[in-house]
Amino acid sequence: MNEQQHPTRRGILKAVGGASAALALGAGGVLTSASSAHAADDGLTVVDRNESDPRMWYYRFATKEIAWQPAVNVLLPDDYHTSGRTYPVLYLLHGGLEDFISFDVKGIRPWTAGKPLIVVMPDGGPAGWYSNPVSTNVGPRNWETFHINQLIPWIDAHFRTYAEYDGRAVSGFSMGGFGALKYAAKYWGHFASVSSHSGPASLRGNAAGIAGGVVHWANLSSAAKELGGGTVYGAPFWDQARVSADNPVERVESYRNKRIFLVSGTSPEPTFWDRFNETAVLETQREFRGFLGRAGIPHEWHEVPGGHFVRPDLFNDDLNGIIDRLRKA
Repeated sequence: MNEQQHPTRRGILKAVGGASAALALGAGGVLTSASSAHAADDGLTVVDRNESDPRMWYYRFATKEIAWQPAVNVLLPDDYHTSGRTYPVLYLLHGGLEDFISFDVKGIRPWTAGKPLIVVMPDGGPAGWYSNPVSTNVGPRNWETFHINQLIPWIDAHFRTYAEYDGRAVSGFSMGGFGALKYAAKYWGHFASVSSHSGPASLRGNAAGIAGGVVHWANLSSAAKELGGGTVYGAPFWDQARVSADNPVERVESYRNKRIFLVSGTSPEPTFWDRFNETAVLETQREFRGFLGRAGIPHEWHEVPGGHFVRPDLFNDDLNGIIDRLRKA
């Protein structure tokens, strides 16, 4: 399908193939005492937890990789406690200026009701960009190491998961959509499915009229909101090797044999931030899709009206595709 010849109708343009903690618990959650820390696993020590909700379990960790104590929500299938089954896992990454409760607020519980899938929603920092930064003035913010080397092994050790390629998917919104694309390529053997909902897909591309706009935005936002003036990729000069290692369009072959699902908006709201964000998303996802198409790598993509937000209908389509791709519970 030639995307330039087929304008969106019904809001979907699609091509497939080579062509604060208490809020995190939800209803009924009361934090248990954290008077005694639990034993460390893979560098993590549980310092707070709540497992009283039948589905949404909460944990907060101490780790040398993060200078504060990040948390995670783990959303279990409806029948997890009675089935005895092993389940595939979706790692779901939040956007900028959000945190581990964001997808609970957006509606992840009803979206996943009845679905045989564990959903892990970790903190990633307000502007951590799912990276180990080049510099920080506020202590360690090694989100990449925390997620890949610590959290994934911890989840596999404590829940009935398929700890393998065909047992895991990664998805995210906005900054988290970039994080999902980055993790899926950089850690090829970890994830069989990757999804980006309004997440930028090219670091060096002409985003929002600025060459390398996504790198500039990662540096500026991380300096202001995450690193106390430090940056993810280095300033005034970038760490070029690190940019290339994280850049989806420079890792195209790493997406081969994966399920790929991309969503971008075509008509942002007339506010600066919405237009800035979704314009960059649209431009960089189109660039990325061009590379995938020329490489003959199958992918599914949607361009829909609207700006920078999660679309429940496409998110549910994505969930069903993830479940179809991964090992069955």
